[in-house]
Amino acid sequence: MKNILVPTDFSETAKHAAIYAMEVAKQVNAEKVILYNTYQTMVTVGADPLIPAVDTVSIENLEQGSKTGLENLKFVLLAYQSPHVTIETISEFNFLTDGIKGVCEKMNIDLIIMGITGGDAIEENLFGSNTINVAKHVHVPVIIVPKHAPIKPIEKVLFLSDFQQVVETTPAKPILNILDATHAALYVMNIDKDNSHFTADTPHQSLMLHNLLHQYDPEYHFVDSDNFMEATNTFVHQHKIDLLITIPKRRSFFDTIFKRSHTKMMAFHSNVPLMVVHD
Repeated sequence: MKNILVPTDFSETAKHAAIYAMEVAKQVNAEKVILYNTYQTMVTVGADPLIPAVDTVSIENLEQGSKTGLENLKFVLLAYQSPHVTIETISEFNFLTDGIKGVCEKMNIDLIIMGITGGDAIEENLFGSNTINVAKHVHVPVIIVPKHAPIKPIEKVLFLSDFQQVVETTPAKPILNILDATHAALYVMNIDKDNSHFTADTPHQSLMLHNLLHQYDPEYHFVDSDNFMEATNTFVHQHKIDLLITIPKRRSFFDTIFKRSHTKMMAFHSNVPLMVVHD
């Protein structure tokens, strides 16, 4: 993992994620941490929406503010910098997700690290967040860092699996990359209630997953629960997990605003960083 991209909006949550990224960069022997900020034009209007815009913030001011914010953040991160890691900054006029896609292609980004703050039901179900949008549409692995996640090395990783279509839907490379880079202990957990998702194919699928991960000597856990988040957070607390890994399955059912996916729920309410990898 040579290049880590850290999108930021200069909030305290984003700053915390950037500091976490420096810790990860040190652990995985990354070469670059790239701080990234996008800006767009802002228009101020009067109380009457029929009245034309009265003021437009200039592109030059937005650009200067973006560059200054990045330099200030870079200065803060120097205290966490390892000798082998360089810090670069990119500021550009763009939409966040589109900009990140472009940077990932141009700079061979291996990992994206972003912050997130838990929102209310409307925010989570209807609007989501920039971080969720990036994790959903950018296929580079994304580590989502909660506001109060501890800054420490990744020593224990929990991979959440439903044991369905393992070979077809498990992106082995990014998972193996993070395990190789961190040398973390691996736990695999399946959450089900009364074996409601157990099929005749489940034993075969679990064997396929073990074949993918056997060199890391994973420890398997099967939890009977109908509360996915509670079961996950309990396990994380009891086993002192440092990183969750999840694969968002592409089911249109999860994309509706009427029911939240497990991945989105974890992103907003996980107690530890969550790594999203796509199948």
